Amino acid sequence: MIGIVGAVVEENGVHLRLNIVDTPGYGDQVNNENCWEPIIKYIKDQHSAYLRKELTATRDRYIQDSRIHCCLFFISPTGHALKSIDVVVLKKLSEVVNVVPVIAKSDSLTIEERHSFKQRIKAELTFHNIKLYPYESEEDDEQEQALNESIRELLPFAIVGSERNVVIDGRPVRGRKNRYGIINVENEEHCEFIYLRNFLTRTHLQDLIETTAQIHYEAFRAKQLLAIKESTHPGNNQAPSPAVAAHAPLPASPHGANQSVASNTLTSPGESQTMSPSSAVGTPS
Repeated sequence: MIGIVGAVVEENGVHLRLNIVDTPGYGDQVNNENCWEPIIKYIKDQHSAYLRKELTATRDRYIQDSRIHCCLFFISPTGHALKSIDVVVLKKLSEVVNVVPVIAKSDSLTIEERHSFKQRIKAELTFHNIKLYPYESEEDDEQEQALNESIRELLPFAIVGSERNVVIDGRPVRGRKNRYGIINVENEEHCEFIYLRNFLTRTHLQDLIETTAQIHYEAFRAKQLLAIKESTHPGNNQAPSPAVAAHAPLPASPHGANQSVASNTLTSPGESQTMSPSSAVGTPS
């Protein structure tokens, strides 16, 4: 089951319409074979919807963008290693979307356990050759390379979430109380939530959008147009014109029929969608 929640974030006169697409229950079944298919299908459906609008002869000047720009992959805080199903799903997802791993409920780990867990996860990701965002690029300048390297050092982000405010020194903050004290979600000594927030909504917002368009969507678009060409003009190497492509049915996704899903998107500076497949169901706390 896939659920969508929208919110508008305003900062310095810029309105960011952010959609969170959640997939609760992922990996919770007795038989988790192909449990990633609904998620992959949803991502590809958004590409299909955008491509249809893009190929329309009388398309709107502004195309509403429901493509997924970032996938937050929540990892259960076991302290041991990635589950085998997580490795498989991460491989599948990294082929179609920008994947950013996070450790959910990281307050259940000690500082030493959290560090060791991160190192084991990184080693597994490297061993299985799983490419995560931000990607390495020779086109980045020194400042961008340094920033991306600092992000890669932090991955996976160890976060704590809370839907309630607690009072610390007379002011309300997002946090949680337990028998040992108060966990302040926005205190970098307690968790890495503020790093994740800055990463998603400030330093890498535009790059997430551009990377989705230039890498993941372009790869999907090229395959779809090639399939249309083969189905309409067998043996002809010339790409179909926009008019022909617009009226040609898109090839069916291997994960099921294509469908258009309307969704609120970003008004400025671009569109932003976040998907969160999670073995830690719901909002991490």
